[in-house]
Amino acid sequence: MKSYETNNIRNICLVGHGGAGKTSLAETLLYNAGAVTRIGKVTDGNTVSDYLQEETQRQLSISTSLIPIEHQGVKVNVLDTPGYSDFIGEVISALRVVESGVLVLCAAGGLEVQAEIIWDLMDERDLPRTLFINKLDRENTDYEKILEQIKVTYPNTRFVQMQIPVGKEENFEGVIDMFQSDIPEKYKEDIEILKEGLAEATAEADDEVLMKYLEGETLDDNDLKTITQKAIAQNMIVPVLFGSTEKNIGVKELIQYVADYVPAPTPVAEKAALVFKTLADPFLGKMTFFRVYGGTFAGDSLVYNSTREVEEKLGQVFFLKGKTQDNTPNVQPGDIAVTAKLQVTKTADTFCAKDKIIQLDGINFPQPCLPVSIRPKSKGDEDKLGSSLARLADEDPTIRLSKNMETKQTILMGMGDMQLDVVSEKLARKFGVAVEMEVPRVPYRETIKKLVQVEGKHKKQSGGAGQYGHVWIKMEPNPESEFEFTEKVFGGAVPRNFFPAVEKGLREATAEGFLAGYPMTNLKFTLYDGSYHSVDSNEMAFKLAAILAFKKGAEQASPTLMEPIVEAEIKVPEAFMGDVIGDINTKRGRVLGMEPDGKSQVIKAQVPQSEMMRYTIDLKAMTQGRGSFTTKFIGYEEVPTRLCDSLVAKLKAQ
Repeated sequence: MKSYETNNIRNICLVGHGGAGKTSLAETLLYNAGAVTRIGKVTDGNTVSDYLQEETQRQLSISTSLIPIEHQGVKVNVLDTPGYSDFIGEVISALRVVESGVLVLCAAGGLEVQAEIIWDLMDERDLPRTLFINKLDRENTDYEKILEQIKVTYPNTRFVQMQIPVGKEENFEGVIDMFQSDIPEKYKEDIEILKEGLAEATAEADDEVLMKYLEGETLDDNDLKTITQKAIAQNMIVPVLFGSTEKNIGVKELIQYVADYVPAPTPVAEKAALVFKTLADPFLGKMTFFRVYGGTFAGDSLVYNSTREVEEKLGQVFFLKGKTQDNTPNVQPGDIAVTAKLQVTKTADTFCAKDKIIQLDGINFPQPCLPVSIRPKSKGDEDKLGSSLARLADEDPTIRLSKNMETKQTILMGMGDMQLDVVSEKLARKFGVAVEMEVPRVPYRETIKKLVQVEGKHKKQSGGAGQYGHVWIKMEPNPESEFEFTEKVFGGAVPRNFFPAVEKGLREATAEGFLAGYPMTNLKFTLYDGSYHSVDSNEMAFKLAAILAFKKGAEQASPTLMEPIVEAEIKVPEAFMGDVIGDINTKRGRVLGMEPDGKSQVIKAQVPQSEMMRYTIDLKAMTQGRGSFTTKFIGYEEVPTRLCDSLVAKLKAQ
């Protein structure tokens, strides 16, 4: 594929709810451009953009694909993104590097949840967008009903219908475009009405045209086209187009519209590019997708990664069409390309010239909130699992990896069950590591509720040197400190040189707990009496005496469990507030308050961590996928007495 000048490049992102037909649209665009000889189908697993094994098995997009289309001297870089909520990170990174989003709606489903979520993401970037209402050949489709739905949902947005669908359902046979030369007589009046609506919505995009419009002059097609281009670039209007990818209706008109109206990239003065995607390829290694904003990037050249403050050598650069590579000597401003085998570069890094260092805005990925503990099925694969997960985390910034030092578990955080299933499959297929995943153990604590005084005596005599240690210890609750040791021994009953051994024994014993093997906390120990033997006493004997005293005391001091508490901020549309608050109450949570955030409400609550382990799934179900949340650890609280005994029994059985 040849290089294109910046003004002949268009970068668009196909977005929408799963099943709206984005991948089928990309496939039909390729076919119409002569890039493929037949239109692949998602159900057959033979599309250009859904080529990963995990995608063909599930018949849905998991990763953003790059599909360049050549049309009448214009190169359109199409980014085909997933529509399933677990892979929203792919959508966010793709939206970051395009000049326009194309929101694909299913004519039967209308405006669905994920489409609304993505709409809000485009609003955050003030990104120009277009609606493509697909599948008008399906039963029970009514484009006017969908137009009404979106206008009611977004009353402050100017939607402009650019076409009139011809026929409906199985008789849907084409679209009449506003500016086509051969408009059938029966549609001319309706087209004039659409043109008047377009003029009204866009006139203020250009001062000269606005004056003509206000003075009552009729705007000709050239005026309308000019102000439409300007209005789209300023995100003043959202054009609406129609079609059916299955019947290849409206798709040629869509690519013509993109070439004519979507803004071309605006180069920056300095050499700069942004890495927006990383893919671990089993043959090529790490593939790095980058969008050039200024300057030219040539293969086999040095670039400066200003994010990591290090130079990297670009290898061969190429354009990617699904999984097919097309080598190019260089990449022009505005274009999107790929290189392989970079050493340190990660997603959201900036490339620039070393003598003109700049930093582009990065990509704000959402925080994953669904944790699982992950371990290899084969004992010897621990190191292999660690390195493989690190590579997958490079590929997908919405997964996080950590080690819980208390529970000794490796914790993988993801956006949802399907994403974590895909990680499991990739580990097995790409890296040969079979894994098991389960809900992580909660790092409970243990403590005591009352003061006790206990004796610990360790005495051993079996030929040779004996062992003798004897202590009296006061154990009491101490909310102000995790562990405190002090001594009030009089008259040398226990020599000072054995105090550290007593403290060491108590620390070791508290670390192992008493009820269920969890560390004990909020304790104060006072060594106040004991005895010793001038020959047989030693540090080990006093350490063991302290452990015996601890075990006796823990049993007598009303031991109980403490659980970690998190502060949750839960963002939900107002309509779901009642359900969410009711659910928090069933989770033993305390609602602290609420505050508005745009069209949503943010509920602040304190909830036991154990109740939040699968909350991502619960919240999706309660809010139809519209809710989100974050948590942070704030401290420990005593487990209610009514739950403690059964929980201890359950934890001991693990």
